Amino acid sequence: MKIGLVDRVDSISALLRMLGMYLASSASLVAANAAQLITFAILARSFGAEEFGLFISVTAITSIAVHICGLGASECLIRRVARDHTIYPAMLGHNLILSLASGAILVLIGMAVLPFWIRLDASALINALTMLLLLITNIVLVRLITLTEQIFIAHSQFAAANRSVIGFALARTIAAATACLVFGVTRLTDWAVWQFATHMLVMLIYARSLRRLGPPRYCIVRDELKLGVLFATPFIFRAIRQNADLIVLASVANQEIVGSYGVVRRIVDSSYLSIDAMNRLIYPGLARLSATGIHHMMGHIWKLLLAAIAIGVGTALVIYVAAPYLPLLFGQEYTSLVVFCRILSATPILLALWAIAIDGLGAAGLHGPRAAILNTANALGAGVIAWASWVAPPAGTFISIYVIEGSIVIVAWLVLLHLARKSRQAAVMAGQESTHT
Repeated sequence: MKIGLVDRVDSISALLRMLGMYLASSASLVAANAAQLITFAILARSFGAEEFGLFISVTAITSIAVHICGLGASECLIRRVARDHTIYPAMLGHNLILSLASGAILVLIGMAVLPFWIRLDASALINALTMLLLLITNIVLVRLITLTEQIFIAHSQFAAANRSVIGFALARTIAAATACLVFGVTRLTDWAVWQFATHMLVMLIYARSLRRLGPPRYCIVRDELKLGVLFATPFIFRAIRQNADLIVLASVANQEIVGSYGVVRRIVDSSYLSIDAMNRLIYPGLARLSATGIHHMMGHIWKLLLAAIAIGVGTALVIYVAAPYLPLLFGQEYTSLVVFCRILSATPILLALWAIAIDGLGAAGLHGPRAAILNTANALGAGVIAWASWVAPPAGTFISIYVIEGSIVIVAWLVLLHLARKSRQAAVMAGQESTHT
C-alpha cells in the first residue's frame, strides 16, 4: 500500500513538474510572440500600406531562405546532444560551418536576383545595400541567434532557452519602437540598418552566454548531412507553400489586402508556438524513448495528442475573440484584417493534430517518412495555393489552406501508426527468435 502511494505521489510530482515546465515554456513563447506582433504593428503603422507591402515581400522570400540556411543541422544537435552531452563540441562546429557556408551562398544568390526584382529605393546603390543588410540579417543572423535556443534545449536547460527566445523578441521590439516612434523611421531602407545592428548585438551577447558550455570543434559530421537535409526540406517546402500565396496575392490584389493578409498569416503562423512550447519539451524525451523502437513512445504520443488538441482549440478561440481588436493595434487602414483573421482562426487545431505525429517521427530519427509527408504536402500545396490565390483571391487562398492542412493530418497519423505497428511486430519477432536460440 505504501509503495503504491509513493508511486502515485511520484507520478503526480512528475506531472506537476512537466506542467510547470510547459507553462514556463509556453509563457516565454507567448511573450516572445506578443513582442513580435507589437514589432509588426509598429512597423505596419509607421511604414504605411505601400512600404509595409515591400516589407512583407522581402520577409516572405527570406523566410524560405532561413530554413535552407544550416541544412537542418540544428535538429541533430538537439537529438544527439540530448542523448550524449560529450558530442556537443562537434555538433556545434558542424552547425556553425553549415550555417555560415550555406548562408553566404544564399545571400549571394539573393543579391544576384532581388535588387532587380524588388525596388526599395530609387538609387541603385542604396537599393542594393539595403537588400544586402536585409538578407544577412534575416537569413544568417537569425539562423545563428535561434541556434542558441536549440543548444540550451539540447542540454535540457529550458529556462535559458526561454530567456533567449524572450530576449531576442524584446530586442527587436525595442529596436522598432526606438527607430519608428523616437527617430521617426518610416522607410524600409532606414529600418534595415536598425535591424542589422540589433541582430548583431543580440548574436554577440548570445555567443558569450554559450561560452560556459564549451568551445566548438569545427568538423562535418558526415552521417548527419543527409538526415539534416531530410529534416530541413519539410520546413523549406512549407515556407515555400506559406509564402506562395503572399507572392501571388501581391501581383493580383491591392496593397491593403496583401498587408492585411500578411498580418493575419503572421498571427496564425505564430500561433504554432503554443504547440511548439510543448513539443520543444518532449522532443528530447521522445528521442530517448524511441531509441530502441518507435513503438516504445506511442503511449506518450496519445497523451500528448490530447494535450495538443486542447492547446489548439484554446489558441483558435483566442485568435477568433481577439480579431476585432487588431485594427486598433495595426491601424484602421487594414480593413480586411478582422474578417481574414476569423476565417483562418481554426487552422491552429489542424496544426496541433499533425505536429504531434510529425515530431514523433522526427524524434525517432525517421526523417525519411517525415520528409516524404511534409515535402509532398507542401510541394503540391504550394502549387495549389498559388493557383487558388490567382484564380479566386482571397477566398481560394483560404479554402486551399484548410484542404492542405487537413490532408497532412490524415497522412501523418496513418504513417506514424503504420511504422509503430511494424516496430512492435519486429520487436516481438526478435523476442521470439531470442527465446528459440
